[in-house]
Amino acid sequence: MNFLAAAGARRLCALRGVFPCLWRGKYFSSGNEPAENNSVTPMLRHLIYKIKSTGPITVAEYMKEVLTNPAKGYYMKHDMLGEEGDFITSPEISQMFGELLGIWFISEWIAAGKNAAFQLVELGPGKGTLLEDILRVFSQLGSLLKNCDISLHLVEVSQKLSEIQALTLTEEKVPLERNAESPVYMKGVTKSGIPVSWYRDLQDVPKEYSFYLAHEFFDVLPVHKFQDDETRDHVEVCPEAGVVIQELSQRISLTGGAALIADYGHDGTKTDTFRGFRGHRLHDVLTAPGTADLTADVDFSYLRRMSQGKVASLGPIEQQTFLRNMGIDVRLKVMVYFTITNQLNFIEFQHIL
Repeated sequence: MNFLAAAGARRLCALRGVFPCLWRGKYFSSGNEPAENNSVTPMLRHLIYKIKSTGPITVAEYMKEVLTNPAKGYYMKHDMLGEEGDFITSPEISQMFGELLGIWFISEWIAAGKNAAFQLVELGPGKGTLLEDILRVFSQLGSLLKNCDISLHLVEVSQKLSEIQALTLTEEKVPLERNAESPVYMKGVTKSGIPVSWYRDLQDVPKEYSFYLAHEFFDVLPVHKFQDDETRDHVEVCPEAGVVIQELSQRISLTGGAALIADYGHDGTKTDTFRGFRGHRLHDVLTAPGTADLTADVDFSYLRRMSQGKVASLGPIEQQTFLRNMGIDVRLKVMVYFTITNQLNFIEFQHIL
């Protein structure tokens, strides 16, 4: 996992012999999977019909359909996070991850001059666990933020996940406002009283002073795969990632703020990273489409180029380095101390009884 940070400037003062990979396979079978796992899923039927109707599709088209097709997409219907799902992310492992990110955002806000208001925008918020941990820090440091008007803005295409996020973050006593036809398709208030809004597209988020968070977001955007006809070397390119980065860079350069990107990736050194995960194990990307997560490592060198010099780009650095720089070792010692103390107090109470 690597981290890349981009900040507003005011804070800091065609390939030769290469062809796209097209898939024509009748059953999308790679030939390597066990026969019992080669199930015909609704998504597979959809893809077969699509290919018969319009011809071969690219890897990017395949990835986008499998993950985000409105009716049959993997992310649209599944709760894929956690031990019972297909993969686990850092927020599900420990609250410390989100707490330290909360500290980072507050630190950036202070360094930039304590703006009177800021938007916290997360792209692909998962179950909302990461934001929940960040907001806990905001509440604990309320004296610093008491004069700052904060709002949350969640970019989420999955109705299933947005409902889970609302359960995690919002106050039950305040009914959610829903409007499926509006760019802001859901609104609510967090348990700490912060307004929160949901969008399907970053373009619809108000262009105001903002801090942006993308944790394991870019690795699921569709990648085009190219292959050299002579050397068989792979190249992966994600145009959608470039579009998002250009939008973020433009926003930050115009209105201020910063963006923090955390993802599995590399600095332009890897070539063939497209893979699937199901039940916490590697899964053939062509087997039972729609039942497994698909991912490709993020090329951070490409993201930096796409910022086009509009913002200062820092990193990437490894997650371990980032968290240690943020003081995770000290935070862990504090948590262990309080855990042991609470256990001793409980034992003493039991003994007195």
